Amino acid sequence: MDPLAPLKKAARAEAMAKRNAAHDGLKDIASAALLSHPFPVTPSPGRSVVSAFYPYQSEIDTRPLLGRLAGEGWTTALPIVTKLGTPLEFRRWMPGEPTIPGKWDIPRPAEEAPLVEPDVLLVPLLTFDRRGYRLGYGGGFYDRTLEKLRAGKPVVAIGVAYAVQEVDSVLHDHHDQLLNYVMTEKELIRCV
Repeated sequence: MDPLAPLKKAARAEAMAKRNAAHDGLKDIASAALLSHPFPVTPSPGRSVVSAFYPYQSEIDTRPLLGRLAGEGWTTALPIVTKLGTPLEFRRWMPGEPTIPGKWDIPRPAEEAPLVEPDVLLVPLLTFDRRGYRLGYGGGFYDRTLEKLRAGKPVVAIGVAYAVQEVDSVLHDHHDQLLNYVMTEKELIRCV
């Protein structure tokens, strides 16, 4: 049992309430605001796959950013939950292409979409700090995925959040994978 579990549960509830409130007021401008930031990574041969996430609940919609990145030479993809307790897999997808319902009815690419391995992941979260720690929903999908991918190559993780989701310090464990950057509707943060 995670000794921080009760504290993380309380932090998740508080963070979800903040994100929901921000989403209610900013959802129509947040996606466009993400487009105003320079993307911190450029595609290069052998390093050109970026994964975003299809917006779930009150997450910022990353699809417009993914569309821009596709136009800049990136191969774009979405994550897929295949089984609880395992890393995510990724299938090629561009905004506007068809999707099918995935786990929790989150849209995902169809089975015939090619599997890809991302070099850059846009990561959803509930709260973050400037050191690069994040608190997610608690399933550990992104931590397991980043650990697996980073064992084989350098992988950049970019959290995507509303500015109000920032806290001074996120509770974290030894298995938590750090973000390299966080993009909010207000700024691009390089984590330290």
